[in-house]
Amino acid sequence: MTATKTKPLQRRAKVRRQEILNAAAQLFAVRGYKATTIEEICELSKSTQGALYYHFPSSPKFKLAKEVMMLQRDAVTLPDGPDGLHRLLAMNAYLARELQTNKILQAGVRLAIEQEEIGFTDVAPYMEWVGVFETQLKAAEAKGELRDGVDPHRAAMTIVGSFSGVQHLSKLCENRADLPERIQDLWNLMLRGIARPHVVLEMDPLTPTGDAAAG
Repeated sequence: MTATKTKPLQRRAKVRRQEILNAAAQLFAVRGYKATTIEEICELSKSTQGALYYHFPSSPKFKLAKEVMMLQRDAVTLPDGPDGLHRLLAMNAYLARELQTNKILQAGVRLAIEQEEIGFTDVAPYMEWVGVFETQLKAAEAKGELRDGVDPHRAAMTIVGSFSGVQHLSKLCENRADLPERIQDLWNLMLRGIARPHVVLEMDPLTPTGDAAAG
């Protein structure tokens, strides 16, 4: 087969693989891992089972779940701006809004919570967000925004765990309709614990659903 023929085939295969991945993410987001079937993934992606097994051979649903779970960071475009607490709040506000509509992000978060019942344990998706938040907290430390004794890594671990729990409760109670408000409540508490008093006064009006969200 000539190179000119191979490239279109490779492009089509890449597109087909992404269509299958997107369909799986939509179903995982709404139905969870156990309730989603291979047949539903094929139907939604308009793919044959042969195509699905070609791209995800041997235990395709399991492989799709692991890959979708790891796509959380790639599924979003985080707000720009100077690194520090202001940007960290903007990121949290943005993620709260994205979780209301972004199916790949929803699926990744849900699968991360369900992973033990799926049959694997992988802290990587959580630690990726810990790294993102820790970068902002280290910048905040360098700018003198953090209280003495606040460790950026430990604070980032706490923020990721708290965000995960708050979004899960919001999902169960209100299907995330109130998630931006709940994340605002979280930060109204947490900011006072990690930021210097003058920073809290400066940032208090910049709640995650207000100006901070605009970056």
